[in-house]
Amino acid sequence: MTGTTRTTSRRLRVLVAGGGVAGEAVAYWLARGGHEVVVVERFPALRASGAQVDLRGQGIEAVRRMGLLEQVRAARVDEPGVAFVDARGRRWGTVMANTSGQGRQTLTSEYEIMRGDLVRILHAAVEGDVEHVFDAAVTGFEQDEERVVARFADGSSGEFDLMVAADGQGSRIRQALLPEGEDPYRRFGLHLGYWFVPRIATDGPVRDTYVAPGGRMIMRRSHHPDWTQAYFILREDSDEARAVHRAPLEVQQAFWAGRFAGAGWQADRFVEGMRTSPGFYSSEALQVRTSTWSRGRVVLLGDAAHCASPYSGMGISAGLVGAHVLARQVNAHADDLPTALAAYDAELRPFVEVVQASVKPGLLKLGLPRTRVGVAAVQVGAAVATALHVPDLLARRATTDRGGDWPLPPDPAVVSADGGSISGDAPSLQTS
Repeated sequence: MTGTTRTTSRRLRVLVAGGGVAGEAVAYWLARGGHEVVVVERFPALRASGAQVDLRGQGIEAVRRMGLLEQVRAARVDEPGVAFVDARGRRWGTVMANTSGQGRQTLTSEYEIMRGDLVRILHAAVEGDVEHVFDAAVTGFEQDEERVVARFADGSSGEFDLMVAADGQGSRIRQALLPEGEDPYRRFGLHLGYWFVPRIATDGPVRDTYVAPGGRMIMRRSHHPDWTQAYFILREDSDEARAVHRAPLEVQQAFWAGRFAGAGWQADRFVEGMRTSPGFYSSEALQVRTSTWSRGRVVLLGDAAHCASPYSGMGISAGLVGAHVLARQVNAHADDLPTALAAYDAELRPFVEVVQASVKPGLLKLGLPRTRVGVAAVQVGAAVATALHVPDLLARRATTDRGGDWPLPPDPAVVSADGGSISGDAPSLQTS
């Protein structure tokens, strides 16, 4: 950690709503800035689950600055490349990860890791310095110039100097923060479902990707000796598809089974495994774009502020970078939160705009053709490109990754280890 001593004596009481990657990361830096930090998570325990994620560009540097890169490296998923297969499972092209240390990451990153493992690493880094309250959801808040009062699902409340909403793409806190009528979502007509199925002998470390007619794609990724991840991606712009992700589990699973009936390759295997999977997730792939990230003493972070969609490859990295920038400004301006939150927006937004602009809806739709002729065209084009090593050459010669040339700012200020440290009891929720 390379932070500097904090010059202000103000110690803030901060509530972080959401114990995911961004929430744990901002708690890390705020606690080291001498603040009392309480992380509330609506799940009854640490939500160390989820799909495979990756670190790229500034996200790798953000983890390095936290002193956690070696732990992340040790927990990486072995995914050396991405292969494209046809309906019979025959590979017709492969793109390998760029491990040269130069250029940008390819379709798979040098730092692939299960979301749950990353959350556990971040949680361990703050344990003892930050209080965690599980099975606690923020249902509302009131604020004035001096404080924000958060209301919780159990009827209790707590008073804080600052509330950080790190509660994800569907943030409920964001709904109360934004101007009435503002729609934060940019939709692409794309939907994603994933779950785990038992691993079989032919499930190797290289990710397999299969494109089927009807705007459908299947990916297989194997992260564990006993389990394989199945991903279904669907191009469909309908009210039914948008609404199904909020339906009961059996309705969601029936939707995916129906849409991928007859898709070919291993679709039947994955549909069958879905019914007994230990984990299942279904969501619309979209971006979150808002006119503001804060109001008063409440501020949005990570996907709640600027979800870039899974197709950016930068969602996790952007959350880590956002946590870095927010804590940097709060630690520097603890006596003046309006200045801190305005600076957070001004410093981070150019980076977020680059990340979100990297998602090209037209290209996504070209990669999910509706016709057999379209699928054949995608296969031929990708086969030629991979045979000529075009993706590998472009990655190695690139001067920036997907986050552009925006440099990660200096580290958030921290309390010194000598006389500058701030003492105090562990924070706790004051209920009423």
